[in-house]
Formats: sequence, structure tokens, C-alpha cells
Amino acid sequence: MVKISLRCLPGIFTTHPTWGNECVEGILSVVSERVGNECVEGILSVVSERAGNECVEGILSVVPERAGNECVEGILSVVPERAGDKGYSSHVHRVSTFTISHLSSTDIDNSVKWKSLLMGSINIHQLRTRCRLGPSAGENALISSSPNGLALEFERSDAARRLRLFLSELLSVMAQVKEGNVDGVQNAELFESIVYLDEIADVLCIAQAELPGLLYIPDIAEALLHIPNGIYLLCRLVANSPDSFQEVCTTLITNGDKQDEDSPAGKMRIQALRTLCQMNKAEILSVRGKAVEFCHMPGLAILLTLDYCRIEQEIHGNHSSVLGDLIAFISGLLLGSDDKVRNWFGQYFRNSQKKPEGDGNPTHLLREELLQRLKNLVLFSIDHHNLPDAKVVQASSLLRLYCALRGIGGLRFNEEEINLLLQLLTSHPPPSPAGIRFVSLGLCMLLACPSLLTSTDQEKRATDWIQWLLREESHFGSTSGVNASFGEMLLLIAIHFHSNQMSSITELVFSTLGMRIPIRSNNLARMKTIFTQEIFTDQIVTAHAIKVPVTKNLSRNVTGFLPVHCIHQLLKSRAFTKYKVPIKEWIYKQVCNTIPPLHPVLPALIEVYVNSVLIPSSKSSIDTTNEPITEEEILAVFSKSVFMPQEQGASIESEQKPSSLTSQLLLLYYLLLYEDTRLSNMKTILASDRKVKRYSPQFIAKIPVFYLIQRAQKDQEQFAGLFSPLLRLLTTHYPHLCLVQSWLTEEEDIDCALKICRVKLQGWPEGGFSKDSLDNAFKQVQSCPFQLLSHLNHLLTLPVQQLWPYASKFVAYLPKLLDHSDCLQILIKAKKVWWKLNSIFPRNLWVMTVNAFPQKTFSAARKLTLDDIILDPLHVLRCDKRIFRCPPFLEIILHMLQAFLAASRTHLYHHTLEHPMLEKTGMLESEKDRDDLRTALVAAQESAAVQILLECCLPTEKDKKAKGLLTNLREIQSLICSHLHQVFISEPSLAKLVHFQTYSSELLPVVVSSVPSLHICLDFLPELLSQADLDKQIFAIELTSHLCSQYAIAKSLSVAKLCINVCNTLLGVLPSSEQSKLFLPTLPALVRMCETFPPLCEDVAFLLCQLGRVCLSRICATASVRPTTADLILPIQETKQRIDIEKLETLMKQLDPENDLCCAIQKAFMDLCCTLTLNKTLY
Repeated sequence: MVKISLRCLPGIFTTHPTWGNECVEGILSVVSERVGNECVEGILSVVSERAGNECVEGILSVVPERAGNECVEGILSVVPERAGDKGYSSHVHRVSTFTISHLSSTDIDNSVKWKSLLMGSINIHQLRTRCRLGPSAGENALISSSPNGLALEFERSDAARRLRLFLSELLSVMAQVKEGNVDGVQNAELFESIVYLDEIADVLCIAQAELPGLLYIPDIAEALLHIPNGIYLLCRLVANSPDSFQEVCTTLITNGDKQDEDSPAGKMRIQALRTLCQMNKAEILSVRGKAVEFCHMPGLAILLTLDYCRIEQEIHGNHSSVLGDLIAFISGLLLGSDDKVRNWFGQYFRNSQKKPEGDGNPTHLLREELLQRLKNLVLFSIDHHNLPDAKVVQASSLLRLYCALRGIGGLRFNEEEINLLLQLLTSHPPPSPAGIRFVSLGLCMLLACPSLLTSTDQEKRATDWIQWLLREESHFGSTSGVNASFGEMLLLIAIHFHSNQMSSITELVFSTLGMRIPIRSNNLARMKTIFTQEIFTDQIVTAHAIKVPVTKNLSRNVTGFLPVHCIHQLLKSRAFTKYKVPIKEWIYKQVCNTIPPLHPVLPALIEVYVNSVLIPSSKSSIDTTNEPITEEEILAVFSKSVFMPQEQGASIESEQKPSSLTSQLLLLYYLLLYEDTRLSNMKTILASDRKVKRYSPQFIAKIPVFYLIQRAQKDQEQFAGLFSPLLRLLTTHYPHLCLVQSWLTEEEDIDCALKICRVKLQGWPEGGFSKDSLDNAFKQVQSCPFQLLSHLNHLLTLPVQQLWPYASKFVAYLPKLLDHSDCLQILIKAKKVWWKLNSIFPRNLWVMTVNAFPQKTFSAARKLTLDDIILDPLHVLRCDKRIFRCPPFLEIILHMLQAFLAASRTHLYHHTLEHPMLEKTGMLESEKDRDDLRTALVAAQESAAVQILLECCLPTEKDKKAKGLLTNLREIQSLICSHLHQVFISEPSLAKLVHFQTYSSELLPVVVSSVPSLHICLDFLPELLSQADLDKQIFAIELTSHLCSQYAIAKSLSVAKLCINVCNTLLGVLPSSEQSKLFLPTLPALVRMCETFPPLCEDVAFLLCQLGRVCLSRICATASVRPTTADLILPIQETKQRIDIEKLETLMKQLDPENDLCCAIQKAFMDLCCTLTLNKTLY
């Protein structure tokens, strides 16, 4: 048998399927006796691969009786992975039974030999692990072999036998629990007997300690829940293995239910965990935290919380409601930020309300505990309804919890709870921040829980309490030291009820309670009646509102419901105008009592106030408007401006306060919004024959608008919600203050400059820096330019609030610098100082600058005002001509010109809004006619400005004599062309208008190359060519030639072809006197087109031949001697070599125009041949 190969054994088993177990048993018995266990292992390993599960099952069924433990271990080592199939169930059980039952007395040392028992137990554990199946109740050979029952057998057995009996019973239960066959767990007789319970507990603890690999404590804990006295055994087991406490609790919680715990198994699990926590009280909160973490067993979380509260009360010997964290814990579950936990516990609580209340119902026990705490709090406030200060916070938490249970958990209050809650809610708290919070919560609870007011007595109690709040409001506000009082909330609720804004009331309740709960509008009907008819009528609301003091230092950091919220709502509902209650003073005081960061309701308050001033509440009552803020009141806020001269006021730190800056920004927003709304509704105002206040431009010019908007931009976080509407209004009504160059100038950061108090000029020993020293520096610029340069540098270091007092002196001396245009560094520094001043009061600075540079012919004229320049922006260009050759100062002039043109455009638009057409007047039929006239006037102004600037680009006699490329003229041309580029981009129609007006063709090379946006002229050049004016056609052809050189694109080619066609057409229709006027300037332009587009050469050459024939015919008809072609066409090389420009010009003046045209034709042919052909003698 030893020589038999193992390969033949599978064949034996598979070839003879009819063999029974006797045959297999015989084979294996012989093999095991004569060969050894190794061969049996080999048989099984081969059989498992070559034969089916049935064969292996037959083999294993006879192995335990004929082989020993060693063979079993060998078998286990080769059991395949598929041992978990059903075919292996019986043999696994037999092997396990064999392992336990064959532990004979020789294995016992001191009652038990743990090494042998451990070996057998490991076999059982491995079989159960690999096969994933435990023994069934009917297959327990050990138990079935006991005729007297397991309990009696346990009593009669020795220690080893008792251990084997216990393990067999425990393993059977554990296997069934793992299978999920909880309902099929048999009645374990061994665990039912109380007599043997202590001994069984000892055996369990000892066995688990000696066999930890087999008896895994979490598995044992799960199995013990399904047998009698299992909780007691589990506690004994955990007590002997305290390190397993957390693991056991975590396993029991993880395997527990998520919601329904009413089953016997669920109740047993809760009881087990509570008992374990009673053993280890320090871990109650940890176990409860696990339940919340896994969102399992919500009833356990409630019961553990109640247990913890009782333990705390027993420890401190005090049954006060303060001890324990019941309210905080339940509130955290319902109101926490974890949506999963909130939904889990809320669903459990809602489902529990549908079940009958029982003694063990966790939610019922929770309500009883909360009710007891509610009674304790009510007892404290029973005397004169006064709630002690020490109990206010606890009462607030309890009210908020009941709201959460009502709204999220679906709790239905019983009669006792309603009475106690109403007693607590209507108690009188002390005047403290906590007391104000309690009152706010109580008001919102009345709105959120209408079931609290089910009877007349309850409504009367609530009404009396609200009236008491009204009486005590001022006392609470003055004593508590809190800006946000409950008086504002009462007023706000009444306002919302009067305006029927139920959604606003629900939002108010949600924000106060900190939770979103269902509130039906029809449930608020009774509270609406109490507020609007019994307590707050419309007139009482408005009269009470203006008596509420403004909030000191109002900012975004002041939370809660403030007076400003109430005023805002009343303004929206037009309550003040309805009852003619003046509100202007209150709004003005509140605006003056603001600090950054800006409170978000203030911009909205300004908006509704402006609407209430200008727009009546109804057409029938035109006088129902509020009063506007006066100019004197606005100037009072700006009287402490940072731009006052230092000699007139206190230190700058005391002047520039954050509160004044916030108030100034709000009043600026009021002014801009007021004017915007007034102009938008001017037609309605005039139609109703109403007179409204108008803030004059001179008054608005006194306000540092540009500086304030810059501050708002720098601190957008501090003034959130205000900068965007301010910028929108500024771009609409003051576009001249929103020029890009003003915002992007290279200057010191204003924020950094404001932090500098005073800057002293170092190195100036006597007197330092003053207006007199600045005078002397300007006067001595010729002899000592460094002194003026030092003063200008010092001005650049000054903060803006210290710089502005020197503005008038500085601007007055600027014309003096025109005499020293060679001092370029001084001019550049002066320009930088001007730009820095421009960031403060730009309009005032512009007026001073325009008046400082008058033309010599108008030097004695009166000083111009802001209105004069806005009406005629060309005043800016009527300045000293030297500026047009001083690039730094010309940059300033161009900026002012752009600003005043924008201001004039806006002024004309405002004028049409100020005087709308109510009926036909004169030749004007409609508003469209007025708009057309306004557009024409604006176009005339802007085109005139462009033409003047283009003229400035023409060189003078002095410029022509200047040598070098980097001349002032080149820089002037660059500045003007850059300005024109921006102008044409913003208004393309202006480019068309200017070119239809035409300008000097001498400027075309400069303009086309320096103004990138001029390519748009290609769009309207065909229209310009079609004009009947010959000068415009000539200008169009010349412009086309330069555009072709600059933009060699298909569009240019098509326009160039059109120009050639136009020339051909005009050649046949123009009289002889006009041909020279046309072709003398256009022939060089045609040659330029050919240089860019060579395919045009043929057409141009044909045109030149045609033109030459016409000229030759005309000369022949008028001359006495007939010229020849050779007389007209000179040799090209000779002409090139012997040409003299001066003699040629003299000769051209003496020649007849026909001869001039002939020379021009000849030169055009020459240029065409020299530049475009290889053979220069082609023609």
C-alpha cells in the first residue's frame, strides 16, 4: 500500500460511486494503520481536486472514529476553500464532536489539561471558520447521548466533562446566532438553572481566558443575549475582562436596530448595555456617543442620558434640574449641524408618538423627566411670576428644546405640559441679556406653538404678558446694557402682522429659535388678532417706533432685532406717511451713529426712505411723503472733513473717525439715490404738480465724492452692500468721476497715507515746510530748481488730508512752469502732485486748473465756474498755447477734457429729465426729437474737440526746425493719438463724424499709424467716397491708401479697388479744371495702394495712361507748338541724378496746372516702375 501512488486513489473513489461508507472506511482504516496519517492527508488533498464534495463527505464521515487528532489536523489543512458548501455540514459537525468527546481523562491535569483542550478547540474553531457553518440542534451527538438531560448531566459530570458540555452548548448557540437563525435558538437548559449559574459563569470566564481564539468576547456577548440569564453571564465575563468593555459595547450597538427597538431582542440589548454601563458608570457618555455616532439605538441614547442624570443627582445628593446634560444632549441631537443625526433622532421621536405610552418607552420617560424639570422651574417663578436670574438660562434652553421636540420631533403637548409651559413662558425674567433672550424665545414659541393658546384664559395670560413687556421695555433696555431689546421684536412682529407678511414672521421665528419648523399661516390667526387689535394698532405702532432710541455705534457686529429693523419695515408699509409721523430726525440720528463694518439693513433703510420721500403711497394722496434731509444737516456731517486746513481744526486723528466715514458714505448714497429717483419720476412729479427738493450741483460739489468712493473700494469688507450700488449710481450720474485713468494713476496708497499724522521735511532746519516756503520755491525755480523739486517731493509724501490745503497755491503757480519746459523732472513731479490732488476733489481741482491756464487774449475775463465749463467743455482747450508743446501738462488737459465732455453729456441728459415734455411745444413733436437734438449737440462738442486736438498735431515753423526724433511734437502727437484711440473705441460714431468732416491730409500718416482703432474707417469709406463733395472724395482716397499700408487685409483691397474705380469714373465726368484738383493729391495715394497690393498695378497703370492721353490732348489743343511724348517724359536715370528740389518747386509754380498734372503722372509712372517692376525701362 505504501507503493501505491496517490494518483490512483481518486480514480478508485470516482470510478466506484456505488461503494458505500463501509468500503471507504475499510480503505482508510487500512491506510491509517499501515501507512499513516500522511497518506490520509494526501488522499484528501487529491480527492478534493479530482472528486466531488460527496466523496470527501464520505471520507470525513469515517475519519473521526478510525483516526486520531493528528489525522484530523491533517484533514483540516487540506479542506478546500469550498468547504463552506452544504456538502460539508455533516462531516464538520462530526469532526468537532469527535474532538470534544475524545478528550479522555489522560488529557486532564488538575481537572483539565488546557493544552489538549486548546488544540481541540482550535480544530473546532478552524472548521467553523473555514466551513462558515455551525452544528444544528439535531446533530449534537454529545447532547443527544445524554438520556438524563443536559442540566442533570452537568451536575453528575466531573470538571472536564462539565467544561466540554458547556463549550458544546455555547458553541451551538454562537453558531446559530452567526447564521442569523436567532428565532431558532433552542432553549438552553444548561443556562436556565439558577443553581448552576455561578459555576457556569466561572467556567465561561475561565474558558474564555484560556481559549481566546475560539471564544471571541464580542461573539459570546451577541450569543448570550439570546439565552436565559445571558445578561448576568455577560456582566460576569466583562467584569473579568475589563479591557473588552468598549469592544463589547461597540459590537452590541453596531448590531442593534436603527429605529425600532420594541422587539424582545431589542429590549434585551438595551438592558444589557444599560447594565454594563451601570457596572462602569464612567463610560456612560462614551457608550452614548457611540450610539449617536453609528445612528443606532436612539432609545438607548435617551435611557443612558436619563441614567447619567440620576447618577449625577445621587453623587451630589441634589435632585435639582440643573444636574446632568439631558437638555443639552437632546437639543444637540435635534438642533445640531449634523443632518444625518437630526433626521435619525427626529424620525425615531415621531414614530414613538404613534405608539402607546408604556413604562419602558424611552420617549415617555424623557417626557416625564422634562416635565419634572419644567415643574421645578415653574415653582421658582410662582411668586409674582418672577423668574430668578440663576434659572433664566436653563429656562431658555428648556423652552427651545420643547420647540424643537414640537417642530422636529412631532411632539403633541398634553394639558399639563401646556399649562406649565405657558406659566414658565409668561414669567417675568430679570433685566439682563439672558432675560432678553428668554423673552425673545418666549415670543417666538407663542408663534411657533399655537396649541399653547387653546382657551380664553390662556390667551388673556399671553396678552397680559405682552403688555407687561411693552411697559418694561425701556427698563430692560437701559438696565441690561444690550442694544438689541425685545421691544424691537414686538414692534417688528406687529408690523409684519399689519402688512400681512406671514413669511417674514416665520423667518423671524426661525432665526430667533435657530431651527426651521413647520408653521402654518392659518395657525397664526389668533396671534395676529392679539397683536393688531388688542395690543398694537397701526397708530400705536408708528407712535411707538419713533420713541425707540437709535442704536449707538450700530454695526454688523450688533446682532439681534434692532430698532432699525422696525423702522425699515414701517417705512416699507408707509405707516409713517399714513399717520403723518415724522421719521426724518430718527433716520438722520441713526445714520450719524454708525460705525464699520456696515450693518446690512442700512442701505435698504436709505432706499425705502428715499422712496417714501419722493413717491407718494397712492395717487389720491400726493402729500403722503416724508421730509427729506436738509443740506445743512448733510453738511454738518461733512463739517469735520479730513480736508480742512490744519490751522482750523483739531488733530487729524480726532477728525477722521470711522463713524464719520460710515455716515458720510451713507449720506452720499442717500444723495445719489435721491437724485436718481427724483429724475426717474420727474414726469410724474410735474404731472401731479408737486414740488420736491432738489440738491444743487454746487452743493454736491462740496462733498468729496471721489475720495469717499475710493475709500469704499479699499474697504469693501467693511462696507459690504454699499460699494456696488454707490458705483452704479456714480457711473450713471457722474461718469466724469469714473474715468479709468483716475483710478489707475500711480500714487501712494490712500490707506497708508491716512495713517500718517504729520510728515516733516527732513533737512529743512528753519521753518520747515509751509505755504510761504512753497511760494518762494516757485519764485526761485529759475535760480534754484532743486528747492522746488524738494518741495514737490515733500508734497507727494503728505497724506491726502494734509495735501489738499495746498491745492489752490500749487495750481496757481503751474503756469510759471511753462516758461521752464526744459526742467522735465520738475514738470513730471508737478504732474504727480496734480494727480494726487485729483483723488480728493477732482471737480474743484479741474475748475482751478482751467482758470489757471487762460489764453492771453482772455486773461482779463471772469473766472469760470463748474457750470460754465460743463455747458461748454471746449473752455478746457482755450488755454495757454504753450501747454500743447508741454507733454506732462497736456496729459492733464486731455484728462480734464475727457471728464468735462462726459459731464456735459450727462448734464444735457439730466436737463431732458428735469424738464420732460408734458405737451407739444414749438417744433418738437416728441421726446425723440429732443433726444436727437441733444445727441447732435453732444456730437458737435466732441467732434470740435477732436478737430482742435488734431490741429495741435500739425508742426509749426519752430517744430520743423527742431532736430532729432525725440521732440516734444512727437510726444504730443503720441498723447493725442492715444486719447483719440480711447475716444473712438468708446464712441465709434464719432470717428465716422470726424472723418466725414475731414482734416488735414498731412496728419494722415501720423493718425493712421498711431490710432489703432482707425481700422473701423474701412466700414464707412465707401459711403464717404459716394459723397458729392470732391474734397471728401480726395480725403477718402488718401485715407484708404494709408489704411492699406497699415492694414493689408482683404477689406482694404476691396476699398482700394473701389477708389480706383471712382477715379476712373471721375476722369470721365469731371471738367478739366477739376481734374488737376483731384489727381494731383490722389496719384501718390494710388501708388501707395499698389505698393501694398501689387495686383492693382495694372489698373493704376491703365488709369495713368488714360489720364496722360487726356492731358496730352488738352495741351495740344491749347499750345502753339505740338509737344511730343519725348518732351513730356524725361529719362528716368537722368531725372534721378540731376533733380534739385528747390529749382523743381520754383519751376512747378511757374508751370501751368496742366503741366503740373503731367509731371505728377510722369512721377507716378516712375514710382510705379521703380518700386514694382524688375525692368525699370518697361515704360
